Amino acid sequence: MERQERNVQFNRALIELRSLVLDGTFEAGCRLKEAALAERLNLSRTPLRQAMDRLATEGLLKQNPTGGYLVARFTIDDIIDAIELRGVLEGTAARLAAERGMEPAKRERMATVLDELDEAVEADELDFSAYVRLNAEFHELLAGLAGSSIVAREVKRANKLPAASPTAFLQGQELIPDFVRSLTQAQSQHRAIFEAICEREGARAESLAREHARLARTNFEYVMNQKPSLVERVPGLSLVAGQ
Repeated sequence: MERQERNVQFNRALIELRSLVLDGTFEAGCRLKEAALAERLNLSRTPLRQAMDRLATEGLLKQNPTGGYLVARFTIDDIIDAIELRGVLEGTAARLAAERGMEPAKRERMATVLDELDEAVEADELDFSAYVRLNAEFHELLAGLAGSSIVAREVKRANKLPAASPTAFLQGQELIPDFVRSLTQAQSQHRAIFEAICEREGARAESLAREHARLARTNFEYVMNQKPSLVERVPGLSLVAGQ
């Protein structure tokens, strides 16, 4: 029971601290004060310190030469690289799934998710909350289709980098121009990726998945160049230098 409670405290510390960092509560380069954070989150220092260690491995924090941790600072190129990395990893997941085949249960669930995404996008009025939920599930399923725990783990890790997640720019319909058309395009890409996997076309599945990830780059560049006032709506963009 004691071990379970420690795990609960660590997970809470990790979730809450990650949220504080990504939503811009702390400025990039800011030194995190352990005692003040522990009091703010109503946590003991041990799980908080463990959470800081984890966020450092994820790249959201960096060690301070004089002790403790600083909130990481990212460049525009860093974010582009993170999005590209996620595309490479999802592309690898798609290719391996095509080459190795899918478990019937995973294949069936993916087909169901795609049908439900069609319904969300094609409804008379876009079911945005359903789209966000199902889009997240599609990408989670894609990462695990090949049955590789290593690939799934690395995709999950990449998704934690600022603005790299497939859902990062789904915070509001005003974030990108012609929003519904963009979601329709994304859904068409979802289907094309799955069809390529089903047809055992590994190279095509990989290419389509990597191209799909680049929608996030388009959205990122739009926000940074055309709508900087929306930076605070996208988790992690407040950490980008020069924004």
